[in-house]
Amino acid sequence: MDEIIETHDLTKDYGQDGIVTRALRGVNLNLKAGEFVAMAGPSGSGKSTLLNIIGGLDRPTSGTARVQGQDLSHMSRTGLSRMRRDSIGFIFQAYNLIPVLTALENAEYVLMLQGVAARERGTRVRDILKQVGLEGMENRFPRELSGGQQQRVAIARAIASEPTLVLADEPTANVDSKTAKGLLGLMRQLNEEKGITFLFSTHDQAVMKEARRLIILQDGKIIHEDQRAEDSGAV
Repeated sequence: MDEIIETHDLTKDYGQDGIVTRALRGVNLNLKAGEFVAMAGPSGSGKSTLLNIIGGLDRPTSGTARVQGQDLSHMSRTGLSRMRRDSIGFIFQAYNLIPVLTALENAEYVLMLQGVAARERGTRVRDILKQVGLEGMENRFPRELSGGQQQRVAIARAIASEPTLVLADEPTANVDSKTAKGLLGLMRQLNEEKGITFLFSTHDQAVMKEARRLIILQDGKIIHEDQRAEDSGAV
């Protein structure tokens, strides 16, 4: 089983007006391909910062982060962009939808960048939007959708290309419990059937319960890990 994420002594400092805040303090994390992992911890514990570094959206202050064996610190911006396009699906807490594109166009955006034919894009994305409960809303713009509906578009966009890795920052924060259960079921199905690795940042007990491995962060450090025995999602 190959390791898809490896971090070693990862630190991240943010500074303003001469005051330095250490968001990560020597994080060592290894994830194998096909895992379904949740990171939990209080606000400010470093969860989102760690996701951003693993996704190549931010650089560490020190230490190393590797994704699929590639040291992110040694990759160019073009290389990082290509890796994100081809291998990583993102679910952002703030949705990050493109306001001038419809739900369908937002969800198929990564597929368009990958050069997938329009007919195939449309068929695949319409099916996923139906699975996340947005059938009939394909032509609505983000401003015409509720927060929970926008989150579902963001989830559809992240999984449409069936990436190797999905990084999800509070993916169920803006949806009701019934919808959250359905979305988690869909992501678990993709994990089991397609071998997609999922790493969540969450406060949601439902996500923690569904995860096959739970990592607890506090003050920028991993303080506890719980490996569930029934780790059937790893391939």
